[in-house]
Amino acid sequence: MYFAGIDIGSTMTKVAIINDGVVSSVIGPTGPEHRRLANKVMESALAQAGIPFGGVTYVIATGYGRVNVPFADRQVTEISCHARGVSSLFPSARTVIDIGGQDCKAIRVLPNGRVKEFVMNDKCAAGTGRFLEVVAEKLGLKLEELGEMSLRAPVAVKISSTCTVFAEQEIVSHLATGAGPESIVAGVNQAIAHRIGAMVDRMGLEKDVVITGGGAKNIGLVKALESRLGCPLRVPSEPLLTGCIGAALLGKDYVLQARQRGQTLPTKERKLESAVSLYQ
Repeated sequence: MYFAGIDIGSTMTKVAIINDGVVSSVIGPTGPEHRRLANKVMESALAQAGIPFGGVTYVIATGYGRVNVPFADRQVTEISCHARGVSSLFPSARTVIDIGGQDCKAIRVLPNGRVKEFVMNDKCAAGTGRFLEVVAEKLGLKLEELGEMSLRAPVAVKISSTCTVFAEQEIVSHLATGAGPESIVAGVNQAIAHRIGAMVDRMGLEKDVVITGGGAKNIGLVKALESRLGCPLRVPSEPLLTGCIGAALLGKDYVLQARQRGQTLPTKERKLESAVSLYQ
């Protein structure tokens, strides 16, 4: 049996198809037309796996745009999906830090992959991928350059504001006084790590700790968080996929549990709308 999970985040859309393991996965940028993109990435994942959509037993949608996936059998919060996905990759994980484009989450995970507790920053861009995007734009850099650049900093400047707008003004001020971009980026990573660390402190840290989301690809931020939390962070080989993998695994769990009870879960008709014709 095949199961699919699709995670429509604020900046990236991800899909994974699994049976005994992950057989295909696709990552693409999230645009304004979620339904079209959902169909497009699913078509790509099915082609990669070499199976028809009718061969997929159950589909779960998660993330920011999960209600806009017309072919999903169920919608599940990304908190549950990240917990399940990380637990499958790192069975010893007890804390997950997910740094997304528009929010940041810290999740305490039970040994069975269920959520014990979580805290979330979704009211301010500080501590999220969007904050890093603003910094990269202001410094004229690519987002993927920020991590390695910060490791070359002779010293990190202090970014004291917890507001993206005011932090941007601080960056301009540091540039005016001659601070190098490496030192500014290092300061930004430390400021984000401090903010996330404070959020984790409120929830309570339990090891092992796994970091996911786009922020996990910033090695400077990972190092800053390790320093702030006082422990190593484990990083998945593709930190953007944990949510959709978890969604697919939850779909598998639901179906197998229902069959053990002698039940059949209701499913949507296995049909994808044409990505071309959706908005004609």
